Amino acid sequence: MTDKHKTSKIVIGAILLCMIALLAVCALYLGDYYHADEEAIAAFKSDQSVTVTELANGDLVFEPESAEAGLIFYPGGKVEYTAYIPLMQECADRGILCALVEMPFNLAVFDINAADGIKEAYPEIKDWYIGGHSLGGSMAASYLEKHIDDFEGLILLGSYSTVDFSDSNLKVLSIYGSEDRVLNKEKYEQNKSNLPDDYSETVIDGGCHAFFGVYGNQDGDGTPTITNEEQIQLTAEKIAAFAENKD
Repeated sequence: MTDKHKTSKIVIGAILLCMIALLAVCALYLGDYYHADEEAIAAFKSDQSVTVTELANGDLVFEPESAEAGLIFYPGGKVEYTAYIPLMQECADRGILCALVEMPFNLAVFDINAADGIKEAYPEIKDWYIGGHSLGGSMAASYLEKHIDDFEGLILLGSYSTVDFSDSNLKVLSIYGSEDRVLNKEKYEQNKSNLPDDYSETVIDGGCHAFFGVYGNQDGDGTPTITNEEQIQLTAEKIAAFAENKD
């Protein structure tokens, strides 16, 4: 075997090892996520008039009777989407049809267009909103950029939009907890200029980043002074008021 062939084999072997190592790192990263607290979720009470349907793709739809407003919700980054079942239930109890989207590898960046087809499946809904938690909120805003005429508004929970909607007629609601230490406040403030002047902002006193869902504590988050259930109920109240033009 010539020196040239030996060198080629060494180079190919090194490349293969690097690829294997990279795949292993990716698998570890994607496999490490916040799991929904099933026991805590089961403790939440829901209005029996809300019909919950699991679609073929895994999405969950919470459908109250005679709903006129609908919300498509993108989960937070590396958070199991079922962690947001209580929030969707609370919103549905207040008359909003909610579609909770399952994301590949629990990351909305892998399926920004996950909202496609949902609005069309429920033609009886008059006003549609899209939003999400943390990374999910930012990705929902990215989707909205190309579908702005299909929605009344954007709902951001512990999140911000890097898309400029400042000259639009879009309604925007931004909610975060006073004890949130995960949300990058500097970027949040910088990106406020992307929102219409009349956007609505709510700071939940005592709330944290993780308590929009039910998945336990999040690394780097602050210490909440209210319960998980209280934050979810307050958030649902604000969303319902916003959708009803009361906020």
